[in-house]
Order: sequence, then C-alpha cells, then structure tokens
Amino acid sequence: MQIPYLCRPTKGGIQGTMIIINVKDGESLDKALKRFKKKFEKTGVLRELRSRQAFEKKSVTRRNVVKHAIYKQGLNQETV
Repeated sequence: MQIPYLCRPTKGGIQGTMIIINVKDGESLDKALKRFKKKFEKTGVLRELRSRQAFEKKSVTRRNVVKHAIYKQGLNQETV
C-alpha cells in the first residue's frame, strides 16, 4: 500500500511532486505516519508557507541573519 501526498508550493500554486510512503505488511500506521512526517518536513513546504505569509525586506532578512550569527558566536565563546 502506498500513501501519496502532493506537495511543493511554487509561485503559480502547487507543483506536482509527490511524497510516496510504502507501508509494509503488518507495519503499524503510526510508523508509516512518522516516516511521512519526516519526509514532509524535509521538503520545507510549511517553512516556505510561513515565510510567504508576510513579506520581509531583504535588508531586514540580512539584519536578522547577522543578529543570529552574533548570538551563535556569543554562545560558542561562553563554552570555550
């Protein structure tokens, strides 16, 4: 049994890429669902959807990246 799922949002809508999960005989649906969730998260569909909800200027994005890098660097210096 296969569980297909259509994903990949693009500018024009949803592109026809499918996530296919092969469910083996005797395998619980919980395990199959867990594998599906992992594959779905790897595609980055939800991440992209959330980022498209509100427009963010490139300068703001860049500023946030620099702030995050400074924060990470500060964490690394404290552990040394």
